[in-house]
Amino acid sequence: MTTETQEEEVITRIYEAGYHIVPTVKEEDVEKVVSGIRSEIEKFGGSFIAEGAPSLAKLAFSMDMREGEKHVGYDRGYFGWIKFEAGTHTAKILTDSLQANPLILRAIVFKTLREDTRAKFKAPQLREVKRTDVIKSVRKAPEGETAAPVSEADLDKALETLTAE
Repeated sequence: MTTETQEEEVITRIYEAGYHIVPTVKEEDVEKVVSGIRSEIEKFGGSFIAEGAPSLAKLAFSMDMREGEKHVGYDRGYFGWIKFEAGTHTAKILTDSLQANPLILRAIVFKTLREDTRAKFKAPQLREVKRTDVIKSVRKAPEGETAAPVSEADLDKALETLTAE
C-alpha cells in the first residue's frame, strides 16, 4: 500500500490589520508596539504593502479593557493600520496575537485589495448666489384649503390676540 504525500499549497492573500493601542503607552514607545506587530507578520512569511502610522485619536465611545483585577475605560487610543500579503494561517495567528496583547485595546484583521482602498473625500459643490437674487418663500395651503389674501388689519388683530395672552 502506497501513500501519497502532497504538499499543502499556501494561498496568499492581501490583508489589512487595524488596531488601537492603549493611550497609557508613551508616545516614544508606540513604535516598539508597532514593530512587534510587524515582526509577528514577518515571522510567518508575510510581506508589507502599506502602513498608516499610529496617531492618538478620540474614540467614538469609551472601551473597557481588563487590567489585572479591574476594568479600565479608555476614550482615546493610538490608531494605526498595516496592509500586508500573507498566507491565511498568518492572518489567524496575527489576529490571536493582537487579541492577546495587553497593549492593544482593539484590533481587526480582514481580507482586502492591493489597491488603495481608502475613501476619497470630495469637497461639496457650492451653488453661487448673486446678490441681486431674491429668495422667495412660498407657503403652500393645506390640502383642501385655498390660500386667501390677508389684509394688514387682520394681521394686526391676530398679533394683538397672540400677545395679549
